[in-house]
Formats: sequence, structure tokens, C-alpha cells
Amino acid sequence: MSFELTRAEARRYDRDGFVVRDAVFAPVEIAGLRCAAERAVALAQKLSERGRSYALDGRRFVDAGHVTVQFEHTAASETIRVIEPVHALDPMLEALIDDPRIVEPMRDLVGSQHVALWTDKLNLKRPREGSGFGWHQDSPYWIHDSAHVDRLPNVLLALDDATEANGCLRIVRGSHTRGCLPGLGDDSQLGGFFTSPDHFDESQQVLLEVAAGALVFFSPHAVHGSKPNQSDQARRALVLTYQPSDHPMLKSGITRNVGA
Repeated sequence: MSFELTRAEARRYDRDGFVVRDAVFAPVEIAGLRCAAERAVALAQKLSERGRSYALDGRRFVDAGHVTVQFEHTAASETIRVIEPVHALDPMLEALIDDPRIVEPMRDLVGSQHVALWTDKLNLKRPREGSGFGWHQDSPYWIHDSAHVDRLPNVLLALDDATEANGCLRIVRGSHTRGCLPGLGDDSQLGGFFTSPDHFDESQQVLLEVAAGALVFFSPHAVHGSKPNQSDQARRALVLTYQPSDHPMLKSGITRNVGA
């Protein structure tokens, strides 16, 4: 069975900056990946106890080796918000990197038959606690570490049903066509990584309300973000980013070629 992008999907990706595939992973697979994600969270919590802690704009981060753990924004919060990279924290997450349902479409989007992992992360939006993500592109984060930032497509795997209430991903349709856009012109430490609203049309945002098991492929230049989780339902998601083969990963510097 082939998982390559269809011509229609490729056209939508080129036009909109994203494409969705529903029901790619079965409920039993998602149940297993949820357990793997929670095992990774427990391990990241332990690693953070002896990692290097620091704050950016009052937000707590911990570096434990090449793994960065971000915590929720409330003062002294112990609730993890993001783990990057996460694949090495559980064998099921490591195996997911090579899954053909992800790798084959990624070959089309990277533009190479041979691809490698660039980075991956677990986004956690706990019920009534998970904070939002401001409008941003991924490419400005990576432009100083990669010579091929245009060839770093993302794929989000929904581990829970994503709705407007629990803070689903939002993407600004067509925003990827202008490359890296200017950041906010404030004096904050992270402001440069959040996209200035003067350079995209927020009215073009699309709420990606997808069921658990769906995949959302999106451009590194696509402006995206999300609102806080205001529901009683979790909204967990894995985001994997690929690149041409034989290039090292973002944080570890290790090369992780994938697929057959």
C-alpha cells in the first residue's frame, strides 16, 4: 500500500500550506501512543529535577542533556507543556519516526527519497490548564541551524480529539508563501519568534478540529498557533519534522535517517 501524497493533496499543500489526512492511525494504536506519551512525561519530569533550569520571559524551561522541557506559564508550575525532542524517551515514540504512513508523504514534501529526522516534540494541553501558543512560524527558530529550512515540513499526529474548546491547532491559510516573516517588535526575549500580525491575514486562519489518529502535514513557513484548553478534555499531539537524509538533528547533532 502506498502512502504517498496524491496530486490533489500536493496541490492543497502548495496552495494552503497544510493538508489533513483523517483516521490514519487506528484507535488501538492511538491508545498505545497515549500511554507512551505519558511514560515520556513521567521520565521528563524526573530528568527535569536534575537538569539546568532557566526562564525566558518568565516562563520556565529545563535542559536535561539535549532534551528541553517547557512548563506551563503559571508561577512555580510543575505541569509540563512541551518536551523536545521526545522520541528517545520511549521505544514506541522512537518506532513512530519510521512509520511509512508518515515517512512516505514526508519524502514528497521534503523532495527527497531519503529523509532524516530534524526534530520532534510532544505538545501537552492538560484540561483547563494547557496554555495557548501565539502566532508563529517554525522557520525563524531554525534558520540559524539549518541551511535547508524550506525543506523541514512538519506532521502533527493527534493523540486526542482536537476541538476549538480544547485548543486545536490553527493555521493561517496561504501564509507559507512569503518565507520567514518578521517577528514582534517588542523587547521580550521570545518576541522575535512570534510573527508580527502586520504580515499575515488572521482572517484566513483555519481551525483544525480533527479526531485522534489524524495527521496534519504543514509547512515550516505556515503561520500557526492555538488557544488555551478551556475544556475538561486533554489535547495531546506529537509533532515530527523531517529533512533530507544525512543531516544531523536540531538539538543532539546526531544523524537519524529514517525509513527503508
